[in-house]
Amino acid sequence: MDSSPRKLYHVHGFDSRQVLDHYFSDKPEMVFAEDSLIFPIENLTKTFTEGHIKGDVMIDLSTGPLVHHLFSACEFFKHIIVLKVTDGCILELKRWLDTRTGAFDWGHATKLHLEKKDKSDQLQETEEKVRSAVQHDMKCDLEKENMTDPIVLPPADCIIIVRLLDQISKDQDDYTRYLRKFSKLLKPGGHLILIGCLDTTYYTVGKDKLHAFTYDEDFAGKVLVGEGFVIDNCKVKKRTAVSDLLDYKAMLFIAAHKEK
Repeated sequence: MDSSPRKLYHVHGFDSRQVLDHYFSDKPEMVFAEDSLIFPIENLTKTFTEGHIKGDVMIDLSTGPLVHHLFSACEFFKHIIVLKVTDGCILELKRWLDTRTGAFDWGHATKLHLEKKDKSDQLQETEEKVRSAVQHDMKCDLEKENMTDPIVLPPADCIIIVRLLDQISKDQDDYTRYLRKFSKLLKPGGHLILIGCLDTTYYTVGKDKLHAFTYDEDFAGKVLVGEGFVIDNCKVKKRTAVSDLLDYKAMLFIAAHKEK
């Protein structure tokens, strides 16, 4: 058993481009497409097109320089505020937002999103909608009472969290504490979308093996309810990828709203 201490994403960071290549690219050796791309895109498209989750402001609190989870959201929110905990992720995301040379190509994920809507000819238009909707891509400090101090964010109609709680939480208390802090960004009655990996202990980026918090569907549900959320939809998908890069057993998707 590997007893060496594992790095923490929000403390030590990771190579942002390697994360994208390992877990979100269209490279032949990238085996996680069904779980890390198709599963969230399908559920996000269905959730947003139902029309219950919409408004002026969405806050994105996700790990890495991810974009694919915003393709559906950008059609239902005027402004998207992206918060990141590392400078590397901010720089990587800015490359794509500013269409700079060398930016990661999310075209394969855009196509997956458009296929769900039978609009496969609108790739460029869809990506431009995301770029226009993302008003701010800023660093946050998870340990500050106001994570974006001295900037005070407007209350959000929705927050979306993709894998971040998995990677910053050392234990159950940490998970609960961070979720409570994030939920304070919501308006009364606001919505939360949570995407995570269940029963994970580690994930690999390059030569580094990083910490992941181990939890199951029941734990996530109990924490949300304990923090005043009503769960509207919960989907679990068993792992299909064969790889030693990380050891999750299933993917989790939850849509919930905060009781007023």
